[in-house]
Amino acid sequence: MLRNDEIATIEEGAGCWHALYTRHQHEKVVAQALTGKGFEVFLPQYRAIRRWKDRQKEIALPLFPNYVFILGGLDRMLNIVTTPGVHSLIGWGGRPAEIPWKEIEAVRRLIDSSLPVEPHPFLKCGDLVRIKSGVLEGIEGILVRKTRGVRLVLSVEMLSRSAAVEVDVNVVERVQNAPVHPKTALGTSFRPARRQSVVRVG
Repeated sequence: MLRNDEIATIEEGAGCWHALYTRHQHEKVVAQALTGKGFEVFLPQYRAIRRWKDRQKEIALPLFPNYVFILGGLDRMLNIVTTPGVHSLIGWGGRPAEIPWKEIEAVRRLIDSSLPVEPHPFLKCGDLVRIKSGVLEGIEGILVRKTRGVRLVLSVEMLSRSAAVEVDVNVVERVQNAPVHPKTALGTSFRPARRQSVVRVG
């Protein structure tokens, strides 16, 4: 597990994470193509069961549909935006948006944990907690109470996207000095990311 100071050190020396908006169902194609061009990319996926009349199959689906993360590489912008399936680079205020390393690291650990992860409607308010033991120790997120347990919700705020994993309530602790929200925003409606296309292709 990386501490915050370790993440900051890596971030300083390795550049920034950015997000690419892809065409519908082109996330894997984009990730594979950019990897082949020498870029470091991150495409978080989760396992889901798809059922047909005569069979069922477990498949890997993008945790954040239409998004692929890329580490640095903006000095090779032409190689990025000409990749088949890339629609645009996510930006804010006329500049490429930076995705915090802490958010990427949390999502990566969530995926690597082998725990059942799934997309969740975007949450920005609720009880902020920290996992105090286990494979997700140190990760912070919003606690969501369900009928049969609790979930930890992690968010990538720039994209207005969230993911959730079931956790044991006994391994979470409230983050000190965090604002307390009596009602977790279970009814928050899904909102598409506010984005500004820094570079648009096609």
